[in-house]
Amino acid sequence: MAGADRPGADAQAVVALGGGHGLHASLSALRLLVDDLTVDQLTAIVTVADNGGSSGRLRREFGVLPPGDLRMALAALCGADRWDDTWAQVLQHRFAGEGEMRGHNLGNLLIVGLWEQLGDHVEALDWVGRLLGAKGRVLPMALVPMDIVADVRGLVPGDPEALTSVQGQVEVASTDGMIESIRLIPDNPPAAPDAVKAIREAEWVFLGPGSWFTSVLPHLMVRALREALVATTAKIVVVLNLGEQPGETTGFGPAEHLSVLLEHAPDLRIHTVLVDSSLDGLDELSRVAEKCGAQVEVADVAVGDGTPRHDPERLAAAYARVIGAG
Repeated sequence: MAGADRPGADAQAVVALGGGHGLHASLSALRLLVDDLTVDQLTAIVTVADNGGSSGRLRREFGVLPPGDLRMALAALCGADRWDDTWAQVLQHRFAGEGEMRGHNLGNLLIVGLWEQLGDHVEALDWVGRLLGAKGRVLPMALVPMDIVADVRGLVPGDPEALTSVQGQVEVASTDGMIESIRLIPDNPPAAPDAVKAIREAEWVFLGPGSWFTSVLPHLMVRALREALVATTAKIVVVLNLGEQPGETTGFGPAEHLSVLLEHAPDLRIHTVLVDSSLDGLDELSRVAEKCGAQVEVADVAVGDGTPRHDPERLAAAYARVIGAG
């Protein structure tokens, strides 16, 4: 797409990959860049491996993709007027009470209902996006539900080096051992064609933040997505987490997060690694990044209350600097 065809002369086509709260934060930031015309084409590609909560229940009962992370991505991209904001809140509403609906999310039910009505995962998500006035498009990373399987050390008493297979996103995220690697079941799920196309045509790809083994790395396990990420001319930005995630990445600093990603995708060409200035181990991160030819962008991107959460406005400013520097 030529720059002259865009609403802003330097506006960019951007893809963001991840899932859950991490992708929600990233998309909330990128939506602000759509508003200021830094980004004119925004696509979210979302992990579909959740097996817990409302998503897990709907997945088991109807055999559909788990809708929860897709719903959160749509809510993050909603427009800023009262109509769009109200529908975003409705989408996020979770039922209380003691009956069968307890814990279900209204947006999850809406998405699954549209899947049944339309028979097309992508078309249904596009319809929800229109309802919300979404400033971008949300796509599943694959068209079938999948399970994450992790090889984990430290679960066998008396043999800390023994590997144990742990299956399921919830189970992997809460393991007490050290995750060595992950894989998917099925091992080559069909990628959403629109997701592959978006990556190949993007100018920037943002990977992370989020649960590293269960929301970020699974994208690299889908063969067609990985091939697109390797082949694309887009500049890839890895957005690191603000700290370890107990169970999943216990003991991880910035360098460990990047190293594990490179172990799972050594052929990935990374342009920039974005990291919060408050984290320790930045010198070690720089050494790892240098080995793969990436530059490190250090910025204040966390909220100011000390909790490990990204601030959308600070993150948007950091994204804008990265994109502007090219």
